[in-house]
Amino acid sequence: MWVAPDARARPSINVDDVIKMLPVAFCALGAHSASVFALSAGAVSFGQIVKASEPVFAAVLSQFVYKKKISTAKWACLPIIIGGVVLASVKELDFAFSALIAACIANLFAAFKGNENKKLMETDGVKDRLGSVGNQFAVVSILAFIMSIPLLIVTEGKKWGQFVELWNTNPVISFNLIASGLYFYGYNELATMTLKKTGAVTQSVANTAKRVIVIVGVAIVLGESLDPIKLLGCGIGIGGVLLYSVIDSLVAKKE
Repeated sequence: MWVAPDARARPSINVDDVIKMLPVAFCALGAHSASVFALSAGAVSFGQIVKASEPVFAAVLSQFVYKKKISTAKWACLPIIIGGVVLASVKELDFAFSALIAACIANLFAAFKGNENKKLMETDGVKDRLGSVGNQFAVVSILAFIMSIPLLIVTEGKKWGQFVELWNTNPVISFNLIASGLYFYGYNELATMTLKKTGAVTQSVANTAKRVIVIVGVAIVLGESLDPIKLLGCGIGIGGVLLYSVIDSLVAKKE
C-alpha cells in the first residue's frame, strides 16, 4: 500500500508513537484471536450471536472507563439487543461454554480496541504523523501481527509443519487463507474509518447489524440449525440496533 504507484503517503511516526499504538494493537490481537477460538469451539452462528452483544461491552466501557456519556434512551435500547441475542441462542443445538467465554472475551477486547482507537485518532501529533485512518489501521495491524507470533508458537507451533504441507498441496486452503485475509483487512479498515466519523459504541452497534447476515448466511451454507426462534431473535436484535441508531433523534423531536 505504500510502495505501489500512486500509493498512499507513508506515515512518519516515531518510537513514542509506536508505544502509544501498542494498547490498540494488543486489543486487536486479543479480539481477533478470541473470535477465531470462539468460532472454532462451537457453531459459527452461535459465536456470531454472542459477539452481537459487543455494543453492551462498548457502552459500559465508554460510560464508566472513558467517561463518554451514553444517553438514557440508548441505554434503554441495549436490553432489546441483548434479548434478541438470548432468544436467538436459547435453542442453539451446538451450545458450548468455551465458545461463549471466548466470544465474551473477544467482545471485551473489541470494546477496548474501539475506545483506544478513537482516543488515538484524537491524539495531537500522532494523527498528523500517521497521515490517515488507513495508515493508523495498517500500522496497528502490523504491530498486532508481530505480537501474535509468540502466541502462534505456543499454541500452534507444533503444527507448523502440517500447515506448510497443506499450504503447498491444497490450493483451496491457500486461496481461502489469502482471500479471507484480504476481506478481513478491507472490512476492518472500513470499520476504522466508520469509528473516526462516529464513536466506539456506534461502531460496535453497526458491527452488530451485519451479524444477522453472517448468522443466517453461514447457517444456510453450513447446514446449521436455523429455526423460527433463532430468526425471531435475530430480528429483535437487529431491530434494537436500528432503534439505537435513531433513538436520540426521535426523542429530540418529541421534546
